[in-house]
Amino acid sequence: MRDVELRHLAAFVAIAEEGSFGRAAARLGYTQSTVSQQVAALEKTVGGSVFDRPGGPRPARVTPLGAVVLERGRELLARSAALGEAVERFKAGDGRIDIGTFQSVSSVILPTVIRRLRDEHPGCDIRLSEEEPDTPQIGQLDLLFYDGQVDGDVERVKLLDDPYLLVAGAGDFPDGPVRLARLDHAPMVAWPLDCDQPEMEEALARGGAHPRIVFRTAVNDALLSMVRAGLGCAVLPWLALRGANVEADPTLSVHELRPSLPAREIYLHWPAGRTLSPLASRAIEIAVEVAGDISGSA
Repeated sequence: MRDVELRHLAAFVAIAEEGSFGRAAARLGYTQSTVSQQVAALEKTVGGSVFDRPGGPRPARVTPLGAVVLERGRELLARSAALGEAVERFKAGDGRIDIGTFQSVSSVILPTVIRRLRDEHPGCDIRLSEEEPDTPQIGQLDLLFYDGQVDGDVERVKLLDDPYLLVAGAGDFPDGPVRLARLDHAPMVAWPLDCDQPEMEEALARGGAHPRIVFRTAVNDALLSMVRAGLGCAVLPWLALRGANVEADPTLSVHELRPSLPAREIYLHWPAGRTLSPLASRAIEIAVEVAGDISGSA
């Protein structure tokens, strides 16, 4: 039965539904002889007649064997049609995409990326994983945003440089840039010592600033709440401050640092050597565009 072809089944079903070879041929856009050949090929495969052919104007009738083939054949044709529709939807951008992300990207870049993807492909399934391990791996993710380059067999594109800024209580520092030396022994709240945080604190030390870390948390909102409460200042990337809309908060002030610290680098990664889905490819294009727009507004 492995030699049964869908085109043979389609001809058989058309004849059964139309009642004649001629009407089935017209429906399928074939000649009547072609339809007859396809039915003959089907009967050879299944080992018996699927139609009684009374001749003349009387309709062709399905045999008992034909009834079995008709029932299962319709199921196969329906599955084939469903497969074709699913493939077309996939090519058009529907399907599922798994994205690894982190706080700043989730707040600032991803909302626009996801909205545009959903506008273009309403049937897509977008799933996010927000974890920031010390040694990130892309694993089964389609895309991974990370503040740095991920090791392994991946391809990547740099989205933007994310400069570090000082955020403090309103009036804690004069308006304008703040010299790093002013932060020496100053109370400060900070991220845990993972990702780029150790490098940032080493850069502070090279600039002569050895702040007194009084509290650490990986949650941006919690850090900013500690600054508002007067526990100390914080040095955070611009993207994190933008995501929290700090500039609109009158209780906080934002300052550039002098000399400036090396900016955090934001990358988008995807598995090397793996064929990307149209949805993943489009997500990369949109993320690059969004990051460019954001960088231009910094």
